Amino acid sequence: MPFCLYNCRFYVHLKSNRTLLLCPTRHVRSRSLTVQSSGIISSDPAMASNPVRVAAVQMTSINELAANFATCSRLVKEAVAAGAKLVCFPESFSFIAAKDGESVKLAEPLDGPIMQRYCLLARESGIWLSLGGFQEKGSDDAHLRNTHVIIDDSGNIRSSYSKIHLFDVDVPGGRVYKESSFTEPGKDIVAVDSPVGRLGLSVCYDLRFPRLYQQLRFQHEAQILLVPSAFTTITGQAHWEILLRARAIETQCYVIAAAQAGKHNEKRESYGDTLIIDPWGTVVGRLPDRISTGITVADIDFSLIDSVRAKIPIAKVNSTLFNSRIRD
Repeated sequence: MPFCLYNCRFYVHLKSNRTLLLCPTRHVRSRSLTVQSSGIISSDPAMASNPVRVAAVQMTSINELAANFATCSRLVKEAVAAGAKLVCFPESFSFIAAKDGESVKLAEPLDGPIMQRYCLLARESGIWLSLGGFQEKGSDDAHLRNTHVIIDDSGNIRSSYSKIHLFDVDVPGGRVYKESSFTEPGKDIVAVDSPVGRLGLSVCYDLRFPRLYQQLRFQHEAQILLVPSAFTTITGQAHWEILLRARAIETQCYVIAAAQAGKHNEKRESYGDTLIIDPWGTVVGRLPDRISTGITVADIDFSLIDSVRAKIPIAKVNSTLFNSRIRD
């Protein structure tokens, strides 16, 4: 049963003995994934039984930083009021260009004023943020990095991931996209511990490359896969939910897919349909309107992860394959 913020309350039982690690980083629209944390995920049964809630945002970003930040701030407040501990925002949450070249000119390092404003929002709200992807300044003036950033409830950047698979596509019946013309691809696979479990980071077009998610699960021990996106309407209608449910099933992880939705400008429109999917492939969070601005919330049930993985023990086979360097 899909869930919406406005008609249900959910609780997550966290069953993990992980210690929240401060992961190295390169630097110390409208709904997001948030987490309130004391810094430790405890193995104590009393603490492990506490509910943990996540929220995923759906929004329509434009080429105005202040307007997008206002939307994000409002949605963070709604997520906090709903009891969420982690808020997940979609790709390009802070800015979507209306003209070619705008994003590259706007790009900043992670310690620049744009990202620092979101760090302050996380600290003041007492919530974790998943921000993907941000226009991070690249190695030269002609390129940026499409970067997924995780901020803790103290406003510190805990980890970041630069999108590996760039969207160079001639969409049937649509536009030609050439992300590589202005974006540097990332190289590193990134997972990070958080108060809601171990997060595997990705961005949008990565979704079509299952090996990345298999590595996040079987080599990096991810429990929740984050897929912030801005899918086109054509590809979204055809493949969005199918691909997300497949990634959840084949990795036995929760998948949180915050999505851009609706018309951003005269040239660009996004499919929307923000989803939260459990390890069995069931949609457990979804807004009732595919293109509206809002959040959906759901529980991350770690006992369900354990149950699914115990009953269908695919990790044993995959561990052998990875260790033997067998390729897809």
